[in-house]
Amino acid sequence: METAAHSRQQAAPGAFVAFARFVLCGGGVGLASSFAVVAVASWMPWALANALITAASTLLATELHARFTFGARRRATWRQHAQSAGSATAAYAVTCVAMLVLQQLVTTPTALLEQAVYLSASALAGVARFVVLRLVVFARDRSQECPTTVRTTRPVYARVARAAAPADSAELCRAA
Repeated sequence: METAAHSRQQAAPGAFVAFARFVLCGGGVGLASSFAVVAVASWMPWALANALITAASTLLATELHARFTFGARRRATWRQHAQSAGSATAAYAVTCVAMLVLQQLVTTPTALLEQAVYLSASALAGVARFVVLRLVVFARDRSQECPTTVRTTRPVYARVARAAAPADSAELCRAA
């Protein structure tokens, strides 16, 4: 009879399925966020709107990743939210650094070059973020859910047959 924890552990998707779900969830939230920033920025400064929408979208994406992408099927913990926010901050830093490097290397980059650099940095950061979320943030739950001992329905006994020890030294030498 399987335990519920063992069933959840088996239901965890493989890397390819999890990555497809990650792209779907993260991309969907990212697309919705881009529209939300524009709408909210009409009421407040763009930097503040971007910060608020980024925080809200990271919370939403972490919940989706916990429940759907990585197969936990339950709400994300505060630890997972904090780690996810850390990985999102690192991804944001990667895209900022990429754009700063572009500005240092090319005095007047075209819009197409800027988009290519930004999207390449975003893709690289996204793949790295997927790896961190899969191997660190959401991996501990799977390892804790898997039972560490195997229990059987009845004990297993082994019988060991012992031969009688030889009586004299000549028989001992032949036995060796």
